[in-house]
Amino acid sequence: MFSDNKKPRTMNEISGQPNRIEKNTRIKGDIVSEADFRIDGKLDGNVKTSGKVVIGKDGLIKGKVECVNADIEGSFNGELLVSDLLSLKSSAVIEGTVSVSKLAVEPGAAFNASCSMKGKGGSLSSISSPSSSSSSSSTSSTASSGYKSSVGSSSTSNERAKVS
Repeated sequence: MFSDNKKPRTMNEISGQPNRIEKNTRIKGDIVSEADFRIDGKLDGNVKTSGKVVIGKDGLIKGKVECVNADIEGSFNGELLVSDLLSLKSSAVIEGTVSVSKLAVEPGAAFNASCSMKGKGGSLSSISSPSSSSSSSSTSSTASSGYKSSVGSSSTSNERAKVS
């Protein structure tokens, strides 16, 4: 009758909701959490989590973020370390340094960052996006499908991203 209570639960099943920093909230400092985190306000500091980080459309992080997965609609400036999938929505603005295993970028996202991608073998391939002070329309072609990566190839030299 009570056997369901004895099975292990994940962090999200226990809390039901991710941690949130709501719109119009500003925080200075570092955050460490094992659960998912959603930021719709402003954070000046670092985030380290074994879950997912979501930056909402009005959200802004200036600092270092270490997480498993990330979805970004808002703005990020700093060092971003994602061990699995980084998903950039069309309204995202990214500046700084990014290290990721998988990257998904919607057209319109501004991705002005130095990016290192870890392949299945753990090797890194660097991709540098052109820094541009113009509107995100110039970076949308960079973000769509113009990248050529050397991940998985036998070549030892890093290839530059090609922009169409």
